[in-house]
Amino acid sequence: MTQQIDTKQQQLLELFSELSVAKWLPPVVSAESGFRNKAKMVVLGAAHQPILGLVNPQGEAVSLCDCSLYPHDMQILLHRLQRFVQQAGLPPYRVDKAKGELKYILLTRSQKHGQFMLRFVLRSEQAIARIERELPQLLHEFPAIALVSVNIQPVHMAILEGEQEIFLTEATRLEEQFNHVPLFIRPKSFFQTNPEVAAKLYQTAREWVAEFNPSYIWDLFCGVGGFGLHCADKHIRLTGIEIEAEAIECAKLSAEKLGLTHVDFSALDSTQFAQGQATQDKPDLIIVNPPRRGLGEALCRSLTLFAPKAIVYSSCNPHTLVKDLANIEGYHITKVQLFDMFPHTDHFEVLVMLEKQ
Repeated sequence: MTQQIDTKQQQLLELFSELSVAKWLPPVVSAESGFRNKAKMVVLGAAHQPILGLVNPQGEAVSLCDCSLYPHDMQILLHRLQRFVQQAGLPPYRVDKAKGELKYILLTRSQKHGQFMLRFVLRSEQAIARIERELPQLLHEFPAIALVSVNIQPVHMAILEGEQEIFLTEATRLEEQFNHVPLFIRPKSFFQTNPEVAAKLYQTAREWVAEFNPSYIWDLFCGVGGFGLHCADKHIRLTGIEIEAEAIECAKLSAEKLGLTHVDFSALDSTQFAQGQATQDKPDLIIVNPPRRGLGEALCRSLTLFAPKAIVYSSCNPHTLVKDLANIEGYHITKVQLFDMFPHTDHFEVLVMLEKQ
């Protein structure tokens, strides 16, 4: 792990070689195993002998039920789900023949409560009755399964999920908690896959933001509200913008549980939102956490125009991060810190503090 971290840190230093950074903070390291809260399993094989995992480079189906990235209780449940597919007689979808029903099993774990969200991705609704027939026994054996749903993905393409979500339980969201901030996970809403490192990332952002004592914060690409809710209090106005409506509903629920009344979460495109705002009601601090494509030139121009006293940028792609930083004018980089959100891969999260010159 030490070598992995050193390699990632060196890569980040090289990418920032043409940018001036006042302070490099030490990387935040992840646990080596049992850290991942989400399993995305392709369902392979046949209904009488299913395999949950992936296809290796040699074209062979490989089970990932014992993958050490997952906590032990998740590994046990994945093995049981492999047997569930067999008992329910759910034919795995065959890409080569465009036949079968069950495409993926998606399993998400709440670290706070040890509960699970279980999703079956099907080609059609035909196999739902088979799932419902076997589900009571599964829930009896694993009461930690709090939410079960079926996602319908009818397209013959490598798309993980479709638009239609059918809930088979009363619960429609999974509760998590980082640093005493309640957060909620819905089937289609983005959520960090490494809870321990995510909690440290949000706490670090909270500490950085507190140094500026802001009165009005924007949280763009806010997801379920992790960054903004960590930084807000009853005296700070917070506007959170996220294009995924399910995530916004989760953020609103979290704000309600925290008793925050000066909060406005909206399901909008972050770039369009920023471009449509009047400059007289501008925030004094902006948090951005864009997808891998980054902010883009248009949003960078908007950030420059609004000129908040500080910008906190969380990125999962250092290449687009560096490109964006070059397009945000009038700021100097005061802090950079690497968070090893994705151990055993080339990917990592980076948190950057920009202060107005």
